Amino acid sequence: MTELSEHRFSGPVTVFQDMRLPETATPAGYSALIDAYKLAVPLPRMLSATGEHHRIIEKDGWRIMTPRHAPHPTLEGHLTFALKYEGLDLAVLKRLFLETGPAAIEALVRKSPTGSYARRIWFLYEWLKGTRLDLPDATAGRYVPVVDPGLQWAAQEKTAPRHRVKDNLPGTPDFCPLVFRTEVLDQFIGLDLPRRAQDIIADVSRDLLARTAAFLLLKDSRSSYAIEGERPPQDRIQRWGRAIGEAGRQPLDRDELLRLQRIVLGDARFVKLGFQQEGGFIGEHDRDNRMPLPDHISARPEDLASLIDGMVAFDHGPAQGIDAVIAAAILAFGFVYIHPFEDGNGRIHRYLIHHVLAARGFNPPGVVFPVSAAILEQIDEYRRVLKSYSQRLLPLVEWEPTPQFNVRVLNDTGDYYRFFDATPHAEFLYACVQRTIEQDLPNETEFLRRYDQFRQQVDAFIDMPERLIDLLFHFLKQNGGRLSNRAREKEFAALTDEEAERIEAIHRQVFGNARER
Repeated sequence: MTELSEHRFSGPVTVFQDMRLPETATPAGYSALIDAYKLAVPLPRMLSATGEHHRIIEKDGWRIMTPRHAPHPTLEGHLTFALKYEGLDLAVLKRLFLETGPAAIEALVRKSPTGSYARRIWFLYEWLKGTRLDLPDATAGRYVPVVDPGLQWAAQEKTAPRHRVKDNLPGTPDFCPLVFRTEVLDQFIGLDLPRRAQDIIADVSRDLLARTAAFLLLKDSRSSYAIEGERPPQDRIQRWGRAIGEAGRQPLDRDELLRLQRIVLGDARFVKLGFQQEGGFIGEHDRDNRMPLPDHISARPEDLASLIDGMVAFDHGPAQGIDAVIAAAILAFGFVYIHPFEDGNGRIHRYLIHHVLAARGFNPPGVVFPVSAAILEQIDEYRRVLKSYSQRLLPLVEWEPTPQFNVRVLNDTGDYYRFFDATPHAEFLYACVQRTIEQDLPNETEFLRRYDQFRQQVDAFIDMPERLIDLLFHFLKQNGGRLSNRAREKEFAALTDEEAERIEAIHRQVFGNARER
């Protein structure tokens, strides 16, 4: 396909793909390219257009810019506008390049061989398509980054002499989600949460820290199952907790993912272990004919190898050069969208958060932030974040039901899982990590300090095994700081009235209105 003529691009509109614009405006950048080339892609979270007024507004998923921002109504004009103002949307670019073919991009580069945007477009075409255009190597032009670091988070730069650009893409052509720079993320990073965590534990004794870490670890494991609506036996919760405690020690690869699935499932008699061979989905079935009603459809089995390899390459390479929480969000949410297993995906997805944070030394040694517990407390927001991409992806997946009441994907969907905007996921995960550091970690440490005071004061006047002191505390907590008549008549019938009153007074003195776990 050659360059589109001017009339193929839309003029002013009020509706774009069933979405109303805040005011009459002309699609620009990615929205114009998606419309003109009929690209089947998830729409960017923010679309651009140019209006008739000399002010910029952002509303209802649209950024309406001024007439002076209007690009030339050509492929080059809208691509340049997109890279300049909208950053990279690799899914859109990949589908666009498939539609344009090489000739249109070669013509664009020959027209402006030293132009920074032309050379970035040229690099992206060859990077995404894995093919070489019929162009000689660039010999002039200042080196420019492929990802604008003022718009999106980028990895460490590598020079690409052929195009005279700096390759700072945070991934490979097999897996490269991107995250936009936002005020929210900049504020989170400015908090320096690793230092805050270190400050919190600085005065904590080694014994107390070990007990705090053990509880937080168990809390995360239990919460991760609860998110899935499961209540497994305690031994499986503890086994998964031990796996989380070792996160970051083993390099991520296919064998490691398979090992984690075996641990998380325990009894796998009714589940097919290993990567899916038939596809899968998240959702329900119609009660009458067992027709799948998917909310999300997994990546095709034939795409899993390259997607998993891309995730592994991201973890081993670009993830080391960007912020740890942002890298964890990209890896973990990328995995859960790919959904490579029949079961266990959600818990392994949350494990991958711990994997990245631990490998990067984000959390203090031996301490696991109970991110799953923070997610469980904000479960509606978690689901909203997951749907922020799933809802845009699902309409593009063509599928048919199988005799096994599963789904079979009929079109090429691999790029939808390789490239997505992970900004909402990074912001959500940062909020969860902040919560665990500023609430869970100090609250649990303080609770254990107070519990030790309670136990020591009870020990000082009555000889009671630690097991019974634990039970005593449990009953006091359950009954608002008082021993119930049942407890006094059964487990603690040997206590005198004076001893019971003294124990209750110690509990009030030590805990008062303090939060008990």
